[in-house]
Amino acid sequence: MDRLVSMLSGDLAEVERLLAERAASPVATIPDLSSYLISAGGKRLRPVLTLAAARAVGGRGGEPVWKLAAAVEFIHTATLLHDDVVDDSDLRRGKAAAKNVWGASASILVGDFLFARAFTLMTETRDLRILDILSRASCIIAEGEVRQLAALGKVDLAIPEYMAIVEAKTAALFEAAARAGACTATNDVAISDAMGEYGRRLGRAFQIVDDLLD
Repeated sequence: MDRLVSMLSGDLAEVERLLAERAASPVATIPDLSSYLISAGGKRLRPVLTLAAARAVGGRGGEPVWKLAAAVEFIHTATLLHDDVVDDSDLRRGKAAAKNVWGASASILVGDFLFARAFTLMTETRDLRILDILSRASCIIAEGEVRQLAALGKVDLAIPEYMAIVEAKTAALFEAAARAGACTATNDVAISDAMGEYGRRLGRAFQIVDDLLD
């Protein structure tokens, strides 16, 4: 992972620039709260996957894939803000959860703002395939959040239901990131589908390991 991040360091720097630039707002709470979580770092796995998928199929970086990677990270960050409210989490990335600093309402509304920013970035790629892939993924993620809410406190949760939550909550965005990343560099549907399947399996494995560590 460290080697991959090193290889993509130039692209990731551009993504970080976009994240800071597009999180800006004259409403002070928005940049304060969003930067609180974004600047906390995290692994940036989803943007890395987006950039790596584009490179793997012959892409060379550039504004469209940078905007796509930033959009993916904004979607992820928005879901984290919503998650912490739903799960009543006290910590996120080693810091107090944003909802404990600004309140649950602000966290939800800033999460909505970041979703909107993500879709602005997607439309700027001028690729309807990317908009379709990530809009569908956003719907699936929302469904996964509702399924997870319904499953809270169920100690006897069936494995198929748990896996359905994992697929929707995490694997869907990994899949979309890889598939859309590939679409920035190829029109071959078979190749972008293969990248999407790789992303889905990676996301599924990532969430299962994360849950076991928890």
